[in-house]
Amino acid sequence: MSATALAIVLAVMAAACPAAADNIRDLQWHLAALSIPEAQKISQGEGVMVGLPDTGVDVKHAELTEAVLPGKGFGEGNDTDGMVDFLGHGTAMAGLIAGRGLPNGGGVLGVAPKAMILPLQTLRNDDGHGVAALLAEGINWAVDHGAKVICVAAVTGEDSQVQAAVDHALRSDVVVVAGVGNTPDATTVGFPAKLPGVLAVGGTDRNGDHASISATGPEMLVAAPAVDVVSTRPFGKYALGTGTSDATAIVAGVVALVRARFPGLSGVEVVHRITATATDKGKPGRDDEYGFGIVNPVAALTADVPSAAASPSTGGSPPLAGTQPVGDGGAVRVALLVGGVVVLVGGLVIAVWRWRLPRD
Repeated sequence: MSATALAIVLAVMAAACPAAADNIRDLQWHLAALSIPEAQKISQGEGVMVGLPDTGVDVKHAELTEAVLPGKGFGEGNDTDGMVDFLGHGTAMAGLIAGRGLPNGGGVLGVAPKAMILPLQTLRNDDGHGVAALLAEGINWAVDHGAKVICVAAVTGEDSQVQAAVDHALRSDVVVVAGVGNTPDATTVGFPAKLPGVLAVGGTDRNGDHASISATGPEMLVAAPAVDVVSTRPFGKYALGTGTSDATAIVAGVVALVRARFPGLSGVEVVHRITATATDKGKPGRDDEYGFGIVNPVAALTADVPSAAASPSTGGSPPLAGTQPVGDGGAVRVALLVGGVVVLVGGLVIAVWRWRLPRD
């Protein structure tokens, strides 16, 4: 179904049925595509905290009320606990990672519905200016407060503070998942996804083919659904988005499943398990469009995988500080990795939300 057709379906649902949330689950096509229900019979992310440096999370959303811990707001005058979202991007990512669904079986179900989200509000407005430092602060705070996975659904200019924060996370055995970026804003893998040790995620479409919106490059490790992905939005709404943000959040959820299933595995081994069990697509082996392939949650939870030291299919070891030159941390813009039409559900509301912020 095209984005336009799906938009019409969502609008009709909202008009015909006040309880449109009951039918939202049917529109989450990525759940069936990745066999998420089967994977959730093995693991649901219990005991895993996912740090989400983003726009905050609206905890009033029914699927997220029990999924979000008090976090922190960053930036001058920001005294929130991260549990508020004026832009909606963080709420969407939280739903994809750990949405609890609704008691009647409707609503948004996350990949890891027993994981907990630690919201770090590092972006509060739509100019994206000078916030790389806040992203770095958010990553550091999440690591220091127990996150075992960090989802960075954004691209920044190369920044030394962000690199230092990623280094800190990797050395603390935290898996950092980051989106490769959207075209045409980026034609190569963006930062911080390009850093060694980061699980860099690209996008696929409904057919499992490379999504045209997804950047490519040698740092690509895995791919996941990134087109017409339905998730939560603030004020009890739902929306569909297209972009590598969605793929990044989905893979962060898979990481939570694996960390819960194999609590003794190091972060490096978790990344290795996910890349080694990905379903190969494109050219045999790793390629610039799919990485090692489309993430395969069931295989990641069940396969007999040799250690990372015995196989090249790994995201690599945590990098040494300073191994890659970065910018001086000046005014850097952050691009959230969702673009295109976003259609809200929960009333007769159709809106266009633009998440692709300009980059320096």
